[in-house]
Amino acid sequence: MSSPVTVSITRHVDPAHADQMLAWIRAGGALAVRFPGFLGTGWVRTGADSDEWHMLYRFADDESLRGWEHSSQRQWWLGAAQGLVGESRLERRTGIEGWFDEPSAHDVEDLRPPAPAPPRWKQATMIWLVFFPLSLVVTLLLGVVAPELAVGWRVLGTTLVMTPVMTYVALPWMTRALGWWLAGEPAPWRR
Repeated sequence: MSSPVTVSITRHVDPAHADQMLAWIRAGGALAVRFPGFLGTGWVRTGADSDEWHMLYRFADDESLRGWEHSSQRQWWLGAAQGLVGESRLERRTGIEGWFDEPSAHDVEDLRPPAPAPPRWKQATMIWLVFFPLSLVVTLLLGVVAPELAVGWRVLGTTLVMTPVMTYVALPWMTRALGWWLAGEPAPWRR
């Protein structure tokens, strides 16, 4: 089991070819949406006359991403941009920020940047809200099951249990439940 993977690419295109770039981006999204595990795509430009385009696409896991990246459809799509698009930077994210950004698909045609990630203090609070009770429960259980276990082994056992539970179950659940708070929106019952 692996976490969602977000790929961020900065591409450079002559501003005179913005319409062709938009068509090319939409064609890529239309192809990617047919692949298992596809979670969304988006793009933004820093300005109408900028040659820099920031593009994102996201897949449910590494295997799904590899299926798209090694597909003949993607190779054809990339080939269609020869002479139009230059790539300057590629970044893959699967770390802690993956817990806080929901799958989405949107085009930012009015050139506004996408919504920012939650402030670090909210991310830290969310992690603590999951970590504290889980840590307490696991520590108490290990104290009952293996009270004679040395502290080093107890910490090792605790982290071995807690890391996958936090990563794959507790944090994704809590992030969905409190997504409104992370995004700075009113509570669902107040809308």
